[in-house]
Amino acid sequence: MGKRGPKPKSEKLFCWSSRLAYAIGLIATDGCLYNDGRHINFTTKDLQLVKTFKRCLNLKNKIGSKNSGFGKEKKYYVLQFGDVGFYNFLNKIGLTPAKSKTIGGILTPQKYLPDLIRGLFDGDGSFYSYYDPRWKSSFMFYLIFCSSSKNHLFWLQNILTKCLGVKGHGIIAPYGGAYQLKFGKTESRKIIKMMYHKPNLPCLERKRKKIHNALIIDNNEK
Repeated sequence: MGKRGPKPKSEKLFCWSSRLAYAIGLIATDGCLYNDGRHINFTTKDLQLVKTFKRCLNLKNKIGSKNSGFGKEKKYYVLQFGDVGFYNFLNKIGLTPAKSKTIGGILTPQKYLPDLIRGLFDGDGSFYSYYDPRWKSSFMFYLIFCSSSKNHLFWLQNILTKCLGVKGHGIIAPYGGAYQLKFGKTESRKIIKMMYHKPNLPCLERKRKKIHNALIIDNNEK
């Protein structure tokens, strides 16, 4: 029997890694699986993020752009690629076409949950900070995960409770929009420490810097 050649690219992607888990988090939030059983699309406003996504999956495809539909300016970056094996892998772990309102849990090895969650946060999460004028030295900040699927946020809340003992402020849909899972300062610190568990991880740099600056301010308040 002759020597086996290199494994097809789609098989290599089945080997879990920090980069793969992060990319899957991005696909779960800003990605789309077409109904053809092959093609996957990732769309974002952040050029840095789509470049990071491309590196995480070792893709050679060209990054395109499109406008929002409300003007001629090209505001979104698009990366589309086809891979039957990877597509089927995503199906098996919980990502399917038309997933935005139906996605639940994502089957992920415990070791790579921090990277997956960082991808979910970079895709559809937000972070903001402010001083509360009612109290002296009252610098506040909140970390929020968003999704059109309530079941997905219930799954995420359960994972974070098991891993970190945090529960958040409940899952709500303000103004009838997407559901939100919101964490205050104390719980946010635990999640931040988990997501950025070592230096030089793939991430959306502007969010990481925003969080880093808020932590510096908060530490100086103590």
